[in-house]
Amino acid sequence: MPILTAGNTVYTHSVAKVMISIPDDLLSRLDAQARRAGETRSGLLQRLAERELEAADRRIREEVRELMDQIASLEPGDDPSVDVAQLIREDRDSR
Repeated sequence: MPILTAGNTVYTHSVAKVMISIPDDLLSRLDAQARRAGETRSGLLQRLAERELEAADRRIREEVRELMDQIASLEPGDDPSVDVAQLIREDRDSR
């Protein structure tokens, strides 16, 4: 059962409270944006985090789709030689 609090934030039992560090100027900007949007700071941060995570998921899905298309376009007898170590290094360095 959701727990209603002041403002428009709804807490469920599975919600964790966290403490984070944010520079004062960024916090001021976040608070101003939350006020303009008529939402709480927590609500704004949740929405922004969700949007960023969804965008990252879309980028990963697109990358996998592109790789699968490349694999599908190989003709029988093609030599798909790959430097596996190089691919691992590139993936590691991209993080």
